[in-house]
Amino acid sequence: MTKRYKPGQKAPKSGQYEIVGPRGGQTGIERTITKGEPMPPTRSPGQMYKLSDATKHR
Repeated sequence: MTKRYKPGQKAPKSGQYEIVGPRGGQTGIERTITKGEPMPPTRSPGQMYKLSDATKHR
């Protein structure tokens, strides 16, 4: 199971985070979040974030 993050939690890595529903369903909405920044609020209660594409940098 992929790790999920609640709105307000600090991002462990920079990258594209997808918003998922309460039971893990995809919404098709992604946000770019920088490491250490808090996850923004979601549109509906119970939604969370999962890392879909980590930033590739050196």
